Amino acid sequence: MMKTIVFFLEEPSAKEMLEGLLPRILPPDATPRYIVFQGKQDLEKNLVKRLRGWLLPESVFVVMRDQDAGDCFTVKKRLVDLCLQAGKEDTLVRVACRELESFYLGDLQAVEKGLGLRGIASEQRKSKFRNPDELGNPSEELSKLTHGIYQKKPGSRAIAPCLDLSANKSHSFNVLLAGIKRLIDDKDHNGKA
Repeated sequence: MMKTIVFFLEEPSAKEMLEGLLPRILPPDATPRYIVFQGKQDLEKNLVKRLRGWLLPESVFVVMRDQDAGDCFTVKKRLVDLCLQAGKEDTLVRVACRELESFYLGDLQAVEKGLGLRGIASEQRKSKFRNPDELGNPSEELSKLTHGIYQKKPGSRAIAPCLDLSANKSHSFNVLLAGIKRLIDDKDHNGKA
């Protein structure tokens, strides 16, 4: 039976990233759907209502937002609590540490290839890019690294299809992938993750 994976996202660039990534990991009988909010406040304000209102059977849910300056565990707990309020305790909640751009900084080869640049992949050897989840402002780092060429939506669209699914230096990217794969592999379609 076909399974729908519904992603609740804080911003359009997250949708662009997933659209470039998911075709490589989803089976043919899984259909992604995207609910994109206007930032993290909008996501948190409307998440319970949107989760409760989702009526399509055989659906599983993923909530994803950036950590930004918040504490990762606090951010995740708040999102998990909202999912519980909605009666969707099996929702997969993932937080990008600190920002979605950490995923790209974790695979500078993909940035180089996706944006058609040269000389960026070699930066991966530098200590600051070995654990991009610890960078304070990943979007600023990526902008500097690409000399302003990276822009959120078109950059996500270009880089995501090039991301290496097995060698990314971003721990939060790898945790997101593992969670999505668990949802897909859940044979009894109950969405537990």
